[in-house]
Amino acid sequence: MMQLQQEVKNVIVQLSGSIENLSPEDYSMPCQNLSNATIGQHVRHIIEMFICLDHGYQTGTINYENRKRDKLIEQDKNFARLALKEIHLGLSKPDKSLILEGVYNDDFSNIIQFPTNYYREIIYNLEHTIHHMALIRVGLKELTQVELPENYGVASATVKHNRSCAQ
Repeated sequence: MMQLQQEVKNVIVQLSGSIENLSPEDYSMPCQNLSNATIGQHVRHIIEMFICLDHGYQTGTINYENRKRDKLIEQDKNFARLALKEIHLGLSKPDKSLILEGVYNDDFSNIIQFPTNYYREIIYNLEHTIHHMALIRVGLKELTQVELPENYGVASATVKHNRSCAQ
């Protein structure tokens, strides 16, 4: 499982590096291609999902719907990078059973709980992060000339598939 946590750390480093050289204006500029969302809003969303997981690890119950939605993360790339560093440093926890809870209907009436575990939620957050990095890539291409790694925002299964097709 250390390999899984290392992969998440690699993605976090890649994400942090992609926003490092952005101007504050570009970080918080609405992107037409992202339905006027900002790079910072996507970064905030990623960070807050990991914060929910960390909190859930401590309490035993994860609820991703109860995110703080901290405007400072989406407006200040340096603050966001510090949060990413904290996530990076806090990933090496042992697996344990957890409860995932949420309201999965439109009337917000019933909280549903499911058994899960820390490693399963790490995988979920890894895939979720890669998905949002793909969106961030679209925004970065609209706003800047930032160079990104070839597989930035691409799932590992897609990378493997593309490699097998190229052979």
